[in-house]
Amino acid sequence: MKKEDIKQLIELFETKDINRIRIKEGDFELELEKYADCCDLPAPAPAPVATPAPAPQAINVQVVNEKPATTAKNTLNSPMVGTFYSAPSPGAAPFVKVGQKVRKGEVIGIVEAMKIMNDIEAEFDCQISEILVADGQPVEFGMALFAVEKI
Repeated sequence: MKKEDIKQLIELFETKDINRIRIKEGDFELELEKYADCCDLPAPAPAPVATPAPAPQAINVQVVNEKPATTAKNTLNSPMVGTFYSAPSPGAAPFVKVGQKVRKGEVIGIVEAMKIMNDIEAEFDCQISEILVADGQPVEFGMALFAVEKI
């Protein structure tokens, strides 16, 4: 991993509700941990622990101590941490509206993670009954994006 990638990861880690994250890439390992708010003391800055990496390989990311995701039966949830967008571009019509019926596999939104736009698709045929997140809002893994009624 490059120094810029590590710095960007630390900045993202500080803004998310994750207490600890460990990343392994070949011989390179990075572990970040922050402490829960206790006694009104500020949390110490996360300290990266790294060993040199010989060559880039597949990245294995493991999130530890993340708050449990609340998954209801009738919701469509975020498959990743990132920023939610309801439309393909600023000013464009949203992918879905309340009352709209969507089919399994239809794009219902976008989650941007690490500057990559990821289409979020409906997991089953349903009708949108409520939009639970605002455009541009940060989302967590498993966070409910839409309340739906299965068709």
